[in-house]
Amino acid sequence: MAGGSTEWRGRSVISKVVALLDAFTPATPELSLNELAALTGLPVSTTYRLASELVGWGGLERVEGGGYRIGLRLWEIGSLAPRGETLREVALPYMNDLYEATHENVHLAVLDGTEALYVEKLSGRRAMPVRTRRGGRLPLHATAVGKVLLAYAPEHLFRATVEAGLDRYTAHTIIAPGHLRRALAEIRRTGIAYAREELTVGTLSVASAILDPDGGPVAALSVTLRSGRGDLRRLGPAVHTAAISVSRELQERALLARDRSDRVPVVAAGPGAPTGGS
Repeated sequence: MAGGSTEWRGRSVISKVVALLDAFTPATPELSLNELAALTGLPVSTTYRLASELVGWGGLERVEGGGYRIGLRLWEIGSLAPRGETLREVALPYMNDLYEATHENVHLAVLDGTEALYVEKLSGRRAMPVRTRRGGRLPLHATAVGKVLLAYAPEHLFRATVEAGLDRYTAHTIIAPGHLRRALAEIRRTGIAYAREELTVGTLSVASAILDPDGGPVAALSVTLRSGRGDLRRLGPAVHTAAISVSRELQERALLARDRSDRVPVVAAGPGAPTGGS
């Protein structure tokens, strides 16, 4: 409620700041002071003070009419996340190749909890509009990237996904656990996942996993297009080849970095050795 809640008594400042930032979603990219207070349960005075400090730091921006939106400072910090940035750096050339060959939407997604988090997207004028965006999340069971990530993940993630509920988005969405398990087994056999109008009517996608040396899912690469616009079966091998190439390059980089660290000499200070300073 706008007046604040007793649940926040004794909570840390950081937890309150995180609650403010979590209030912003793709559906609510701009919020007024009262809306922020209502969504978080913080007192209006506390909400105003924390939001003002975030504006001063750059984490939030003021918008016309007195509301707030996420600021560029958070984007700057997010871009430093090593998992996403190294992955994007290696994958982008292969994503560009797929885009030039198809002129369709090309996505790169990682596993985050029980959702697929999109870390990169290439699109163009000829590509159909889709509901994905960089930084957006979509369900695992109803997307090609999600299914391929789920296929190579540990068994406990499958159980958690089923327990969370297999929501039906279209008449083609897989909502039966047994059916989903069989689909995942086929994905592991072929290395390719397909989603045919399972999240959005009229949309098709094909994906393949980027794997670590142990066969675990690092990310998923996909192409999304309009129904009837292309042959998914012909696109599958191209996406699979690109994903294998990204996997190999990531693994080569990891081995090179490990080799370099192994070659760094370790100098132990002996008796009477200088301890630093000049």
